[in-house]
Amino acid sequence: MAQHTTEVVRAGLARRYRREWRFRAYGLTAISLALIMLLTLFTSIFSQGLSAFWTTELELDVTLYPQDIDPEGTRDPQTLSNANYRKLIFQAVYDLFPDVTSRTDRRALQALVSDGATYRAREMVMEDPSLIGQRVKIQIPIAADFDMLAKGKISRDAHESTRRLSDQQIEWFDRLEKRGLVHTVFNTTLFTASDSRQPELAGIWGAVVGSIYTLIVTLGLSFPIGVAAAVYLEEYAPRNWFTDLIEVNINNLAAVPSIVFGLLGLAVLLNVFGLPRSAPVVGGLVLCLMTLPTIIIAGRAALKSVPPSIREAALGIGASKMQMIFHHVLPLSMPGMLTGTIIGMAHALGETAPLLMIGMVAFVADVPSSPLAPATVLPVQIYLWADSPERAFVERTSAAIIVLLAFLIIMNSGAVILRKKFEKKW
Repeated sequence: MAQHTTEVVRAGLARRYRREWRFRAYGLTAISLALIMLLTLFTSIFSQGLSAFWTTELELDVTLYPQDIDPEGTRDPQTLSNANYRKLIFQAVYDLFPDVTSRTDRRALQALVSDGATYRAREMVMEDPSLIGQRVKIQIPIAADFDMLAKGKISRDAHESTRRLSDQQIEWFDRLEKRGLVHTVFNTTLFTASDSRQPELAGIWGAVVGSIYTLIVTLGLSFPIGVAAAVYLEEYAPRNWFTDLIEVNINNLAAVPSIVFGLLGLAVLLNVFGLPRSAPVVGGLVLCLMTLPTIIIAGRAALKSVPPSIREAALGIGASKMQMIFHHVLPLSMPGMLTGTIIGMAHALGETAPLLMIGMVAFVADVPSSPLAPATVLPVQIYLWADSPERAFVERTSAAIIVLLAFLIIMNSGAVILRKKFEKKW
């Protein structure tokens, strides 16, 4: 009988061990699949986006003819700004190919030059008018299609009808490369310019400034309101059906889809209060409503983590309830509150849907000068570029995603550092 019982126990243990092994195998498989998918996603983004941090430029010898720039010799800034620099740039390109004489071929040759070349020449003359009348070297950006060709993203072996560059244009570009006039440089335009219809001139700086303004408004409203609400609900509010209803609604709001807050902003902030469309202040108000539940829940959890003995000791030495809260409880719970706030801000930074509803999807070519100026944000900029048909916008979309991921990693790392540095353990 004892031997039979032992066999039953051993058989049961063997089954339990097999089940445990299978459970662990399922968990490891799930984690491995998630890591593989994440690695695949990052590999795809970085493989497409890293090339956007470099761009191709053409070195030209441009003669700044006085009769085309400043015929009267007044050096008036308005005259210098309105001069026909495009003509001078094209003439420099024609000089490189004296055999190209027909109008059709010259028009095809003009496609090599980006409109940014005009701005580059204008800036040079405006900064130093003494260059007028001289022959100067200027590095100008080339058109996006030629940039893609230089990066190997346009196949030379494909049939001419299937690509945007003709065989003749590719041959001209190869001649320029052999002469050492084509250079690969760091793409500063990506970080200093705003959006543009031309990929080689498009940058993320306008969207970054718009995101900063939006997050400032969001943080300036959501943090004090969220902390005040958490303190009231945890320290002052009576325990009755009304406060229970508030708590349930706060928890429910944390799970509401973000686009609902966008609809609320469209219906109330824009249509009722008449706030400016596509402005960071409106985006900040909408994101504030979205992040408030997260900050309140994190704030209450941080307040609950403070031991009751801290409260009792403060009251025991004669402190009022307000002094106990603001001098003892709140400072000790602030690391947890800051962590929740930073996580909420990181969530807000990556949001797109609510901002689309309030018009921040509009094309904005200028860097916003204030929270009331028309602007877009980085996630919406990524959305706009991903919808663009030009091939060069694909790499810029991935590059913008890399920058956004960098911001999110920095913000989440900041939350972890704050918690590790200021966390108190009792």
